[in-house]
Amino acid sequence: MAGLNVGATVGLLGVLLLGAARLPRGAGASDISLLPGSGITIRIQLGTPPPPGKSCYITIGKKQDTTLSIKSGERVVFGFSCQKPESYFVMEIHKSVDCTTGPCLSGEVQLEPSTSVLPILNRTFIWDIKAPKSMGLELYFPSPRLRQISPGKACPDGVTHSISGRVGTTEVRIGTFCSNGTVSRIKMQEGVKVALHLPSFQLRNFSGFSIANHSSIKRLCIIESVFEGEGTATLLSANYPEGFPEDELMTWQFLVPPHLRASVSFLSFNVSNCVKKEERVEYYIPGSTTNPEVFKLEDQQPGNMAGTFNLSLQGCDQDAQMPGVLRLQFQVLVQHPQNESNKTYVVDLSKEKTMSLTIEPVKHGRKFVPGCFVCLESRTCSANVTLTPGSRHKISFLCDDLSRLWMNAEKTLSCLEPRYCQRKSYPLQVPDDILQLPVQLHDFSWKLLVPKDRLSLALVPAQKLQQHTHEGACSTSFSYQLASAVPGQDLYFGSFCPGGSIEHIQVKQNLSVTLRTFSPKFRQDAYRQGLNVSFIPFFKEEGIFTVTPDTKSKVYLRTPNWDRGLPALSSVSWNVSVPSSQEACLTFLQERTGVVCQTGRAFMIIQEQRSRVEEIFSLEEEVLPKPRVHRHSFWVNVSNCSPASGKQLDLLFGVALSPRTMDLTAVIGTVVAGIAVLLLALGLIICFVKKRRKKINKGPAVGIYNGNANTQMPRQPRKFPKGRKDNDSHVYAVIDDTMVYGHLLQDANGSFLQPEVDTYRPFQGPMGDCPPSPPPVCSRAPTAKLTSEDPPPLRLSESEGEAYTFSHPTKEGVDREDTAMPLLVTQEPTEPAPSEGLA
Repeated sequence: MAGLNVGATVGLLGVLLLGAARLPRGAGASDISLLPGSGITIRIQLGTPPPPGKSCYITIGKKQDTTLSIKSGERVVFGFSCQKPESYFVMEIHKSVDCTTGPCLSGEVQLEPSTSVLPILNRTFIWDIKAPKSMGLELYFPSPRLRQISPGKACPDGVTHSISGRVGTTEVRIGTFCSNGTVSRIKMQEGVKVALHLPSFQLRNFSGFSIANHSSIKRLCIIESVFEGEGTATLLSANYPEGFPEDELMTWQFLVPPHLRASVSFLSFNVSNCVKKEERVEYYIPGSTTNPEVFKLEDQQPGNMAGTFNLSLQGCDQDAQMPGVLRLQFQVLVQHPQNESNKTYVVDLSKEKTMSLTIEPVKHGRKFVPGCFVCLESRTCSANVTLTPGSRHKISFLCDDLSRLWMNAEKTLSCLEPRYCQRKSYPLQVPDDILQLPVQLHDFSWKLLVPKDRLSLALVPAQKLQQHTHEGACSTSFSYQLASAVPGQDLYFGSFCPGGSIEHIQVKQNLSVTLRTFSPKFRQDAYRQGLNVSFIPFFKEEGIFTVTPDTKSKVYLRTPNWDRGLPALSSVSWNVSVPSSQEACLTFLQERTGVVCQTGRAFMIIQEQRSRVEEIFSLEEEVLPKPRVHRHSFWVNVSNCSPASGKQLDLLFGVALSPRTMDLTAVIGTVVAGIAVLLLALGLIICFVKKRRKKINKGPAVGIYNGNANTQMPRQPRKFPKGRKDNDSHVYAVIDDTMVYGHLLQDANGSFLQPEVDTYRPFQGPMGDCPPSPPPVCSRAPTAKLTSEDPPPLRLSESEGEAYTFSHPTKEGVDREDTAMPLLVTQEPTEPAPSEGLA
């Protein structure tokens, strides 16, 4: 019988357990009982309404509702009509403590009622404590300490502490905090309100803080932050991002081990409109003789501070009509002192007027993590420091890795009066004071300014430059970036590095030259840097590049604004020098430019500087020339039109030198020309002799009457009263047509028109100083092109079309008997050979 009873009991228990297992989760009843006078109120309400077609209610017996309130001294048994009520309902447990009329809460704060008797909902425990102004309340968070977050942010575990204070009847939000931070204490007066939010999945059953009573702190609050080692903390002013309370004082205490160093940086701040006092921050540093140290919010904040210090934010009396907003977000970095912390570097800019230097964190694609500071006079530290001209600066570094910092410098050189700076040269070189700093130089920029349309610029490098292209990339530790500094003009000439073939660069207008480094190796290569800039007479092309190719490598050159197109209606030239023992092969690396002109024409001119023969190519219509050999220096000029959108002018070409080879055609031509000249000279001599004999036999020649000359036949007794060297009888003239028919050259007034007579002078000046002049870019007329098969246009040589007089030098030792023979022979005018008559 007993066995049967036991079996029945076990069976009944199994049925009950099975039934309980099949009941909805929300159907379980909760029994909550609050003691009288506890000051606790519980409120359950609908947080997120259930979706349409689904309902969820709080059930008390047969009654259903969406809200439930339980006050002190009440007991309520309730349940839910749906599964997972935590998806829809939230619970708030509110405890009020009035320290002005009774005992104040102190010691470790407990969760009341215990979480074990509460339904599994999102819970918020609130402690609202009122206190007189003479009492200060301290919240202590031993472990884990708190970490402040910005409003709207969430904590990883979902557990947050929201803390507020009170100024009179106004509630002031101190901040929202997560676990695992540095904040250990928060002190307030006039009362405090703490809200602990626990998500439904958190089974935590402790508050994590305790309360102690202290004397008045005479300020809004004090937040204590403890550092046991290296780390960072981000903190916010009260009511952030809304305005800090008017004329209030808030303090942060930072407990830092004495062997560590702390630095403060303001991440963001705003100031309000003050009518009385001044908004400021104050630092109290133990051991300092200048406590408190006062700074404005826009000032660089202290750094490299050893040990504990305080930071206070002081508000002001605000304008009632336009109060403005005072808010502050800042960060404290604590780290070990570095070797560089004890070194001081001097940067002397006292003699500079237009140069500035900025030291800042290296910009990466990811968000920068602060950790490097630059300190002025070892105390005022910041992640970004700008050294201004006209002063001598002492700086040190608080940084565990100096490669996380870099320097950028700027300097302006301007010529306002051309007569003072024309033809003068100025060096563009990084000063030694900057090179001695232990931080990598990123950019050093010179802005070169000239009067518009009056002067241009010429750059001469210490070492010849190479233009960076895909085909001929630079491999040096630095390069020069050249770009126009004319406002509104987007013109980038290119990147150039030492070790190339460009001897100098001329630019029409304002220019920005930026020395950019690519590796710390620049310190070893600094001797290779150096440009000299000079102000030269104005010219109209955007740029002129003088190139002397290297015999060992090919030179690659490209138009400015590569990949974006040469600016409209602009022109650029390359002056390529070819040594006498070399020949240059000019190669274009594309078949067509692809430019489409909207207005005007785009041209390229290739001109041999010796022969001055120009070849003109239309860059819009024609195929670029095939590889061609030049034996002499030549110009390449490119002139752009106004291109259509998306069809820009980009041109890339290369020049390679090789030893000059003998041209068989030229050799044969030279030999044939020499033989022809020789035969012509021989024929002229024979003809001259024959005609002379004939004319002697025919009679006297027509000549200029000379009353002092001997009219007798040769080899007769001397009739001259003077010797040959004492008279002009040996000077003769060739009769020109204008002498014989001079009477036909009379003008209306009866005067004679004299022929132009000049003396030949060989050209002694330089060739190729100026680039070829491009045709008008606005012309739509077709332009003829000279090909290699077409002969060059005929030119009138300098010996043609001009009358020359030929005089022969006298000789002291000439026999007097030779003077008796007049050598005037009547003959047809003949053009002398090039080797004759050019005395």
